Amino acid sequence: MSGDHQTLALLLFSAFVAVTLGMTTWVSRHRHGSAEEFYTGGRLFSPMENGFAIAGDYMSAASFLGISGLIALFGYDGMLYSVGFLVAWLVVLLLVAELVRNCGRFTLADVVAARMRERPVRIAAGTSSVAVSVFYLVAQMVGAGSLVALLLGGTSEAARSWTVIGVGALMVVYVTLGGMRATTWIQIVKAVLLMAGTVALTVLVLLRFHGDLGALLTTAAERSGHGKEFLSPGLAYGGGWTARFDFISLGLALVLGTAGLPHILSRFYTVPTARAARRSVVWSIGLIGGFYLMTIVLGFGAAAVVGTDEVRASSAAGNTAVPLLALDLGGGAGSTGGTVLFAVVAAVAFATILAVVAGITLASSAAVAHDLYASLKRPRTRPRAKQHAKPRGEVAVARLAAAGIGAVAIVLGLLARDLNVAFLVGLAFAVAASANLPVLLYSLFWRNFTTRGAVWSVYGGLVPAVLLVVFSPVVSGSPEAIFPSLDFQVFPLQNPGLVSIPLGFLAGWIGTVLSGERADEAKHAECEVRSLTGAGAV
Repeated sequence: MSGDHQTLALLLFSAFVAVTLGMTTWVSRHRHGSAEEFYTGGRLFSPMENGFAIAGDYMSAASFLGISGLIALFGYDGMLYSVGFLVAWLVVLLLVAELVRNCGRFTLADVVAARMRERPVRIAAGTSSVAVSVFYLVAQMVGAGSLVALLLGGTSEAARSWTVIGVGALMVVYVTLGGMRATTWIQIVKAVLLMAGTVALTVLVLLRFHGDLGALLTTAAERSGHGKEFLSPGLAYGGGWTARFDFISLGLALVLGTAGLPHILSRFYTVPTARAARRSVVWSIGLIGGFYLMTIVLGFGAAAVVGTDEVRASSAAGNTAVPLLALDLGGGAGSTGGTVLFAVVAAVAFATILAVVAGITLASSAAVAHDLYASLKRPRTRPRAKQHAKPRGEVAVARLAAAGIGAVAIVLGLLARDLNVAFLVGLAFAVAASANLPVLLYSLFWRNFTTRGAVWSVYGGLVPAVLLVVFSPVVSGSPEAIFPSLDFQVFPLQNPGLVSIPLGFLAGWIGTVLSGERADEAKHAECEVRSLTGAGAV
C-alpha cells in the first residue's frame, strides 16, 4: 500500500490506542483494588452500556474480517458463520443469561461450585476457561497480523510478527491497569466504531449496485469464478462425506459454543441484577443481529467489487476482504477517498482486535486467579465463609496471569498466522461447547448431578476437543495446516464439535451415574430458587 495509507491508518491506530490507554489510566487511578471492582467493574453498568459491551466482545476480528472473507471466497457456504453466530444468541438468552447472573459471582466455575465440592470443580472449570480463551485469542492475533501485513504491502513478516507482539502487550496493559471497568468502556467505544464503519460500507456497497441485491449477487457469482455454484451450498462443504460432517460439526459448535464462552458469561456479572442481565442480552441481540446481516452484504460485495481471485491473492484465508473492499469503494488505490476509507476501516478493525483481546484476557486471568489459584492455595477444610478472605492477593495473581496468557497467545498467534480468523474462532466455540456448556446445563437443570459428573463433563469434553484439533488437518497433513511439512493427522474433520460435544455430555452423565456420592438436594433446591427468582444473588 502507498505511504498515504500507512501514515493515515497508523495515525488512526495511534489515536485509538491513545484514547483507550487514557481511559485505562484514568480508571486505574480511581479503582478500589477489590476483586469485585477488578472482575465486574463494581456491577455498575446499565443494561444498555452492558449490551453494547457484550456486542463489542462478540463482534470480533473473526466477525468483521473472517466471515466477510469466507463469504467472498466460498459464497453461500461462508454464510454459515453469520447464521451460526446470530442463532447462538437465542441459546444464550433463553438458557443461561439470567440463570448464570443469579447463580454466579465472577466466573463460570461459581455457577457449578454453588452445589458441588468447590476444589475439583473450580480447577476443572478454570482449566477449560483458559483453554477456550487461548484459542479465541489466537484468532485475534492472526487478524492483527493480516491487517498490518496488508497495510505494509505484505512484504514484511517481521512487521507482522511485531504487530502480534504489540497487540499482546497492549492487552496485558489494558487488563492489569484497568480491569473490567476500563475493558467495558473500551468495548463500548469499539462497538460504536465498528457498527458505524459496517453501516457505512454496507450503504456504499448497496449504492454501487443501486440497491439491487439481485445484481450484487449475480456480479459476485460472475467474478468469483464459480458461477451459480457460488450462490448454492456445497462450494466449501460439498466435497464428500468429510466436508459434509465438517459442516454439521461447525454448525453445532457455533450455535452451542457462545453459551460456554468465559468472556461472554463474565459480562452478565457487570450489571446489578438478573433482569438487567437479560435486558443487556436484548440490547446486544439488536446490535449483533444487524451487524451479522451486514457482514453478508460485505462478503458478497467483496466478491463482486474486488473479485474472489484478488481477495485470495492478498490473503489465502480471505482475512483482508473488507479492507480491500473499502479501498475500492473509496475510489481505488492512489485515490484520496480510497486512502481515507481504507485507513478508517483498517483502524476500526484494529480497534476491534484490541478491544476483544482485552475482554478475553480479563476472563481467562479471572479463571486463573479466582478458580485455579484460589482453589489450590486454600486448605481443603477451609470454611466456605472464609474462602474469599484475601481478594487483593487474588487480583495480583490475575494481573500476573494476564501477562502469562498474553505470552502464550502471542506464540500461538505467530504459528497460526496463515489460517482464517473465523475458522480459528470456530475451534474456540467447539472447545467451549464441549467443555463448558454440558457442565453448565447439567448444573442448572439436573437435580442428581454430582461433583464427579461435573469434573468428568469438563475434562470429557475438553481433552477430546483439544486432542482432535491437534490430530486434525488444521495442524498437519495438508498444505493449509500450521505445520504443512509434517503429517500426524488421524482425525479427518477440521472442527471437532460433532464428536467432542456429545462426549462432554456423555462424560457428565457417566460420571454422575458411577459416582458413589448423592447429590445435595438442599443445595440444588437453593440454586434452583436462586437461579429462577434471583433471591440471594450477589
